[in-house]
Amino acid sequence: MTAIDDGTGSDGTGAIARAFVTARRDGSALPDFPGAIPATLADAYRVQDAAIRLADGRIAGWKVGKIAPPVDGIDRLAGPIFADSIVAAGDTPPAMPVFGDGFAAAEAEFLLRIGTTPDPAKTNYTIEEATALIDAVHVGIEVASSPFPGINSHGPTATVSDFGNNNGLVIGPAADGWQTADVDAWPVTLTINGEEIGHATTATMLDGPFGAARFLLEHLARRGIAMEAGQWISSGAVTGVHPVSPGDRVVAGFDGRWTVACTMQAR
Repeated sequence: MTAIDDGTGSDGTGAIARAFVTARRDGSALPDFPGAIPATLADAYRVQDAAIRLADGRIAGWKVGKIAPPVDGIDRLAGPIFADSIVAAGDTPPAMPVFGDGFAAAEAEFLLRIGTTPDPAKTNYTIEEATALIDAVHVGIEVASSPFPGINSHGPTATVSDFGNNNGLVIGPAADGWQTADVDAWPVTLTINGEEIGHATTATMLDGPFGAARFLLEHLARRGIAMEAGQWISSGAVTGVHPVSPGDRVVAGFDGRWTVACTMQAR
């Protein structure tokens, strides 16, 4: 991995990272962004790198999100998903923690599992090359939550700074047949407390979930971060980013065949 800011830098990188990591550990809110919002995506990823070092957790996946409009031609962002925040869905919907006084949302997503460790020196992929590294596709829900309630209102550099606004992942059933199907044609729905909030397909998601995998492989290689077999890619919100509150029940449906559900609970 490339060198990571140790928290003592004079540009505020370490202070921002420490504030987010501390708030996440304590379950407390940050009413304001803890410092000057990074001016560039590169600056924001320096904060994220510092926070990863301070968090000292095992990264078991990465989330990918859309940047709209693009910044300097970049239309996606990334953030780590830590192993202790990943839950396999069961018969009883898992209770997923969110920051009740911060930001919280649920997103229906296709989850791609890396089956073959990528070449860490390879920084350019076709979608076909990226897809060849995937050994499983599951349906799932990304829990987006941050101690900072305004995280989605201050642009992508704010989002990147706090782990890409990820706070959990619910892994649902395997989407059997994805290798030969047109995944972009599968309808996806998301309901909150029984009310349908979103309905879409991945055809509206830039170049789809496997395009998200291509982006992430290139992005992490350029940051000097090696992906590993077994890690997950949360490939982006299909129906949108839907605000939730503690107590809400969320259900995501995929192609009328698979569902995954969870409830929200306050930290």
